[in-house]
Amino acid sequence: MQDITERLRIPQKRVDLVIDSDAFNEIDDQFAIAYALKAKETFDVKAIAAAPFFNKRASSPMDGMEKSFNEIRKILLLAEENVPVFRGSPCYLPDEKTPVESEAAEMLCRMAMGYPEDNPLYVVAIGALTNIASALLIEPEISKRMVLVALAGNAIDWPTNYEFNMRQDVAAARVIFSSGVPLVLLPCFGVVSSCRTTGYELKHFLSGKNALCDYLVKQTIDEAESYAKGKVWSRVIWDVTTIGWFRGGDRPFMQDRFIPTPVPEYDNHYSFDFRRQLCRYVYNIDRDALFGDLFGCISGDRDLCVSYRK
Repeated sequence: MQDITERLRIPQKRVDLVIDSDAFNEIDDQFAIAYALKAKETFDVKAIAAAPFFNKRASSPMDGMEKSFNEIRKILLLAEENVPVFRGSPCYLPDEKTPVESEAAEMLCRMAMGYPEDNPLYVVAIGALTNIASALLIEPEISKRMVLVALAGNAIDWPTNYEFNMRQDVAAARVIFSSGVPLVLLPCFGVVSSCRTTGYELKHFLSGKNALCDYLVKQTIDEAESYAKGKVWSRVIWDVTTIGWFRGGDRPFMQDRFIPTPVPEYDNHYSFDFRRQLCRYVYNIDRDALFGDLFGCISGDRDLCVSYRK
Protein backbone atom coordinates (compact mmCIF):
# COMPACT_ATOMS: atom_id res chain seq x y z
CA MET A 1 0.00 0.00 0.00
CA GLN A 2 1.15 3.56 -0.74
CA ASP A 3 2.58 5.72 2.02
CA ILE A 4 -0.16 7.86 3.58
CA THR A 5 1.47 11.09 2.38
CA GLU A 6 1.37 9.78 -1.19
CA ARG A 7 -2.29 8.86 -0.86
CA LEU A 8 -3.06 12.37 0.37
CA ARG A 9 -1.51 14.24 -2.54
CA ILE A 10 -3.85 16.50 -4.52
CA PRO A 11 -4.84 14.26 -7.44
CA GLN A 12 -3.35 15.13 -10.80
CA LYS A 13 -6.27 13.76 -12.79
CA ARG A 14 -10.06 13.81 -12.85
CA VAL A 15 -11.46 11.94 -9.87
CA ASP A 16 -14.62 10.05 -9.02
CA LEU A 17 -16.41 11.86 -6.20
CA VAL A 18 -19.16 11.20 -3.66
CA ILE A 19 -20.58 14.15 -1.69
CA ASP A 20 -22.15 13.67 1.75
CA SER A 21 -24.18 16.78 2.60
CA ASP A 22 -26.71 18.21 5.06
CA ALA A 23 -27.84 20.51 2.26
CA PHE A 24 -30.92 22.02 3.94
CA ASN A 25 -29.06 22.98 7.11
CA GLU A 26 -27.46 26.12 5.65
CA ILE A 27 -27.02 28.02 2.38
CA ASP A 28 -23.44 26.88 1.69
CA ASP A 29 -23.77 23.16 0.86
CA GLN A 30 -25.65 24.21 -2.26
CA PHE A 31 -22.63 26.20 -3.46
CA ALA A 32 -20.32 23.24 -2.85
CA ILE A 33 -22.55 20.80 -4.72
CA ALA A 34 -22.92 23.22 -7.63
CA TYR A 35 -19.14 23.83 -7.70
CA ALA A 36 -18.37 20.11 -7.92
CA LEU A 37 -21.02 19.52 -10.58
CA LYS A 38 -19.74 22.30 -12.80
CA ALA A 39 -15.99 21.68 -12.36
CA LYS A 40 -16.21 18.76 -14.77
CA GLU A 41 -12.53 18.76 -15.67
CA THR A 42 -11.80 17.89 -12.01
CA PHE A 43 -14.75 15.74 -10.88
CA ASP A 44 -17.06 12.98 -12.01
CA VAL A 45 -19.73 13.22 -9.30
CA LYS A 46 -20.92 9.64 -8.86
CA ALA A 47 -23.44 10.12 -6.04
CA ILE A 48 -24.68 12.55 -3.41
CA ALA A 49 -25.86 11.41 0.03
CA ALA A 50 -28.11 13.27 2.45
CA ALA A 51 -26.69 13.59 5.97
CA PRO A 52 -28.78 14.04 9.13
CA PHE A 53 -28.89 17.34 10.98
CA PHE A 54 -30.95 18.86 13.78
CA ASN A 55 -31.44 22.58 14.41
CA LYS A 56 -34.14 25.19 13.95
CA ARG A 57 -34.56 24.11 10.32
CA ALA A 58 -35.47 20.52 11.21
CA SER A 59 -37.62 18.81 13.84
CA SER A 60 -35.24 15.83 14.15
CA PRO A 61 -32.10 14.40 12.52
CA MET A 62 -34.36 12.29 10.30
CA ASP A 63 -36.33 15.37 9.23
CA GLY A 64 -33.07 17.19 8.52
CA MET A 65 -31.84 14.29 6.40
CA GLU A 66 -35.10 14.13 4.43
CA LYS A 67 -35.13 17.89 3.84
CA SER A 68 -31.50 17.68 2.70
CA PHE A 69 -32.39 14.85 0.31
CA ASN A 70 -35.05 17.07 -1.29
CA GLU A 71 -32.73 20.11 -1.37
CA ILE A 72 -30.02 18.10 -3.15
CA ARG A 73 -32.55 17.05 -5.78
CA LYS A 74 -33.57 20.69 -6.20
CA ILE A 75 -29.96 21.75 -6.80
CA LEU A 76 -29.52 18.99 -9.37
CA LEU A 77 -32.66 20.15 -11.18
CA LEU A 78 -31.49 23.77 -11.24
CA ALA A 79 -28.03 22.67 -12.38
CA GLU A 80 -29.57 20.44 -15.08
CA GLU A 81 -27.48 17.52 -13.84
CA ASN A 82 -28.44 13.89 -13.31
CA VAL A 83 -26.65 12.30 -10.32
CA PRO A 84 -28.03 9.56 -8.03
CA VAL A 85 -29.11 10.83 -4.60
CA PHE A 86 -29.26 8.57 -1.53
CA ARG A 87 -31.05 8.97 1.78
CA GLY A 88 -28.71 8.86 4.75
CA SER A 89 -29.01 7.94 8.38
CA PRO A 90 -32.19 8.88 10.26
CA CYS A 91 -30.19 9.34 13.49
CA TYR A 92 -26.66 9.72 14.82
CA LEU A 93 -24.44 6.81 15.87
CA PRO A 94 -25.59 5.31 19.18
CA ASP A 95 -21.95 4.52 20.05
CA GLU A 96 -18.57 4.02 18.38
CA LYS A 97 -19.16 0.38 17.46
CA THR A 98 -22.71 0.34 16.08
CA PRO A 99 -23.38 1.53 12.52
CA VAL A 100 -26.70 2.98 11.42
CA GLU A 101 -27.82 1.31 8.22
CA SER A 102 -28.99 3.56 5.39
CA GLU A 103 -29.06 3.80 1.62
CA ALA A 104 -26.08 6.16 1.81
CA ALA A 105 -23.92 3.86 3.97
CA GLU A 106 -24.73 0.85 1.78
CA MET A 107 -23.97 2.84 -1.38
CA LEU A 108 -20.62 4.00 -0.05
CA CYS A 109 -19.60 0.46 0.96
CA ARG A 110 -20.58 -0.94 -2.41
CA MET A 111 -19.05 1.85 -4.45
CA ALA A 112 -15.76 2.16 -2.55
CA MET A 113 -15.11 -1.57 -2.72
CA GLY A 114 -15.05 -1.22 -6.50
CA TYR A 115 -11.92 0.97 -6.39
CA PRO A 116 -8.32 -0.24 -6.12
CA GLU A 117 -6.04 1.19 -3.44
CA ASP A 118 -3.95 3.06 -6.00
CA ASN A 119 -6.98 4.73 -7.62
CA PRO A 120 -9.34 5.53 -4.74
CA LEU A 121 -12.82 6.96 -4.57
CA TYR A 122 -12.82 10.51 -3.16
CA VAL A 123 -15.48 11.43 -0.61
CA VAL A 124 -16.30 14.98 0.47
CA ALA A 125 -18.01 15.33 3.87
CA ILE A 126 -19.85 18.59 4.51
CA GLY A 127 -22.27 17.52 7.25
CA ALA A 128 -22.41 15.26 10.27
CA LEU A 129 -20.09 12.31 9.66
CA THR A 130 -22.68 9.64 10.46
CA ASN A 131 -23.13 8.09 7.01
CA ILE A 132 -19.41 7.72 6.39
CA ALA A 133 -18.66 6.36 9.87
CA SER A 134 -21.46 3.81 9.48
CA ALA A 135 -20.01 2.66 6.16
CA LEU A 136 -16.56 2.25 7.73
CA LEU A 137 -18.03 0.23 10.60
CA ILE A 138 -19.97 -1.99 8.19
CA GLU A 139 -17.01 -2.52 5.84
CA PRO A 140 -13.65 -1.42 7.32
CA GLU A 141 -11.86 -2.44 4.11
CA ILE A 142 -13.12 0.70 2.36
CA SER A 143 -10.65 2.77 4.39
CA LYS A 144 -8.01 1.52 1.96
CA ARG A 145 -10.05 2.37 -1.12
CA MET A 146 -11.15 5.94 -0.48
CA VAL A 147 -9.81 9.35 0.53
CA LEU A 148 -11.94 11.61 2.73
CA VAL A 149 -11.92 15.41 2.50
CA ALA A 150 -13.88 16.69 5.50
CA LEU A 151 -15.05 20.05 6.80
CA ALA A 152 -15.08 19.32 10.52
CA GLY A 153 -13.95 20.77 13.83
CA ASN A 154 -12.07 24.00 14.38
CA ALA A 155 -8.40 24.92 14.10
CA ILE A 156 -6.25 22.86 16.45
CA ASP A 157 -5.25 26.01 18.33
CA TRP A 158 -8.84 27.32 18.57
CA PRO A 159 -10.09 27.55 22.18
CA THR A 160 -12.93 25.05 21.59
CA ASN A 161 -13.84 22.42 19.05
CA TYR A 162 -17.54 23.29 19.31
CA GLU A 163 -18.40 23.09 15.60
CA PHE A 164 -21.72 22.05 14.08
CA ASN A 165 -20.69 19.15 11.84
CA MET A 166 -18.53 17.48 14.46
CA ARG A 167 -20.51 18.12 17.62
CA GLN A 168 -23.68 16.62 16.16
CA ASP A 169 -22.04 13.19 16.05
CA VAL A 170 -18.76 13.09 17.94
CA ALA A 171 -18.88 9.28 17.96
CA ALA A 172 -18.87 9.28 14.15
CA ALA A 173 -15.92 11.68 14.06
CA ARG A 174 -13.99 9.45 16.48
CA VAL A 175 -14.69 6.38 14.34
CA ILE A 176 -13.48 8.11 11.17
CA PHE A 177 -10.42 9.76 12.69
CA SER A 178 -9.26 6.37 14.00
CA SER A 179 -10.27 4.27 10.98
CA GLY A 180 -7.09 4.60 8.94
CA VAL A 181 -8.90 6.31 6.07
CA PRO A 182 -6.67 8.97 4.45
CA LEU A 183 -8.04 12.27 5.75
CA VAL A 184 -7.80 15.87 4.54
CA LEU A 185 -9.07 18.06 7.37
CA LEU A 186 -10.47 21.55 6.78
CA PRO A 187 -11.06 23.26 10.15
CA CYS A 188 -13.96 25.70 10.40
CA PHE A 189 -13.21 28.54 12.83
CA GLY A 190 -9.64 29.71 12.51
CA VAL A 191 -9.22 28.60 8.89
CA VAL A 192 -12.29 28.22 6.68
CA SER A 193 -14.03 31.08 8.53
CA SER A 194 -11.98 33.44 6.34
CA CYS A 195 -13.97 32.37 3.26
CA ARG A 196 -16.69 35.03 3.28
CA THR A 197 -18.74 36.69 0.58
CA THR A 198 -21.14 39.64 0.43
CA GLY A 199 -24.41 40.47 -1.27
CA TYR A 200 -22.66 42.93 -3.58
CA GLU A 201 -20.11 40.32 -4.69
CA LEU A 202 -22.75 37.66 -5.25
CA LYS A 203 -24.93 39.99 -7.32
CA HIS A 204 -21.97 41.24 -9.35
CA PHE A 205 -20.60 37.83 -10.33
CA LEU A 206 -23.66 35.55 -10.29
CA SER A 207 -26.98 37.36 -10.68
CA GLY A 208 -28.65 36.74 -14.02
CA LYS A 209 -26.14 34.11 -15.14
CA ASN A 210 -28.47 31.11 -14.85
CA ALA A 211 -31.30 29.72 -12.70
CA LEU A 212 -28.87 27.98 -10.35
CA CYS A 213 -26.87 31.17 -9.72
CA ASP A 214 -30.04 33.18 -9.10
CA TYR A 215 -31.20 30.62 -6.55
CA LEU A 216 -27.87 30.66 -4.71
CA VAL A 217 -27.78 34.46 -4.61
CA LYS A 218 -31.36 34.75 -3.35
CA GLN A 219 -30.90 32.07 -0.68
CA THR A 220 -27.78 33.72 0.68
CA ILE A 221 -29.06 37.29 0.68
CA ASP A 222 -32.43 36.31 2.16
CA GLU A 223 -30.68 34.39 4.94
CA ALA A 224 -28.29 37.24 5.72
CA GLU A 225 -31.04 39.85 5.72
CA SER A 226 -33.10 37.75 8.12
CA TYR A 227 -30.68 38.81 10.86
CA ALA A 228 -28.73 41.75 9.38
CA LYS A 229 -31.07 43.71 7.12
CA GLY A 230 -29.83 47.29 6.76
CA LYS A 231 -26.49 46.42 8.34
CA VAL A 232 -23.07 45.54 7.00
CA TRP A 233 -22.79 41.77 6.59
CA SER A 234 -20.66 39.06 5.10
CA ARG A 235 -21.42 35.36 5.02
CA VAL A 236 -19.08 32.38 5.36
CA ILE A 237 -19.55 29.89 2.53
CA TRP A 238 -17.87 27.08 4.43
CA ASP A 239 -18.38 23.97 2.36
CA VAL A 240 -16.91 25.12 -0.97
CA THR A 241 -13.45 24.76 0.54
CA THR A 242 -13.69 20.97 0.37
CA ILE A 243 -14.15 21.23 -3.40
CA GLY A 244 -11.57 24.00 -3.71
CA TRP A 245 -8.92 21.76 -2.10
CA PHE A 246 -8.75 19.80 -5.37
CA ARG A 247 -8.53 22.89 -7.56
CA GLY A 248 -5.92 25.48 -8.47
CA GLY A 249 -3.75 23.48 -10.84
CA ASP A 250 -0.08 24.18 -10.21
CA ARG A 251 -1.02 26.88 -7.69
CA PRO A 252 -3.34 25.26 -5.14
CA PHE A 253 -5.66 27.55 -3.22
CA MET A 254 -4.57 26.16 0.15
CA GLN A 255 -1.54 25.70 2.32
CA ASP A 256 -1.45 22.62 4.49
CA ARG A 257 0.85 20.35 6.43
CA PHE A 258 0.88 16.80 7.76
CA ILE A 259 0.00 16.34 11.42
CA PRO A 260 -0.90 13.30 13.52
CA THR A 261 -4.67 12.90 13.21
CA PRO A 262 -6.21 14.59 16.26
CA VAL A 263 -8.67 12.81 18.56
CA PRO A 264 -12.14 14.42 18.81
CA GLU A 265 -13.23 14.34 22.45
CA TYR A 266 -16.76 14.49 23.82
CA ASP A 267 -15.99 17.71 25.70
CA ASN A 268 -15.63 19.61 22.39
CA HIS A 269 -11.84 19.63 22.35
CA TYR A 270 -9.13 17.72 20.51
CA SER A 271 -6.54 15.60 22.22
CA PHE A 272 -3.29 14.60 20.54
CA ASP A 273 -1.17 11.49 20.21
CA PHE A 274 1.89 11.85 18.00
CA ARG A 275 1.92 8.12 17.23
CA ARG A 276 -1.30 8.37 15.23
CA GLN A 277 -1.58 8.21 11.45
CA LEU A 278 -0.88 11.48 9.65
CA CYS A 279 -3.64 13.57 8.13
CA ARG A 280 -3.36 16.53 5.79
CA TYR A 281 -4.31 19.64 7.78
CA VAL A 282 -5.26 22.85 5.95
CA TYR A 283 -4.14 26.01 7.76
CA ASN A 284 -4.48 28.79 5.18
CA ILE A 285 -6.71 29.49 2.16
CA ASP A 286 -6.35 31.95 -0.73
CA ARG A 287 -9.93 33.09 -0.43
CA ASP A 288 -9.97 35.35 -3.51
CA ALA A 289 -8.56 32.71 -5.87
CA LEU A 290 -10.98 30.09 -4.58
CA PHE A 291 -14.05 32.32 -4.87
CA GLY A 292 -13.06 33.47 -8.34
CA ASP A 293 -12.87 29.86 -9.41
CA LEU A 294 -16.17 29.03 -7.69
CA PHE A 295 -18.00 31.92 -9.33
CA GLY A 296 -16.49 31.12 -12.72
CA CYS A 297 -17.49 27.47 -12.59
CA ILE A 298 -21.10 27.93 -11.52
CA SER A 299 -21.76 30.99 -13.70
CA GLY A 300 -20.06 29.63 -16.80
CA ASP A 301 -17.63 32.57 -16.92
CA ARG A 302 -14.48 30.57 -17.52
CA ASP A 303 -12.31 33.70 -17.50
CA LEU A 304 -12.73 33.75 -13.71
CA CYS A 305 -11.55 30.17 -13.33
CA VAL A 306 -8.06 28.93 -12.75
CA SER A 307 -5.99 27.27 -15.45
CA TYR A 308 -6.78 23.70 -14.62
CA ARG A 309 -5.25 20.36 -15.24
CA LYS A 310 -6.52 18.40 -18.18
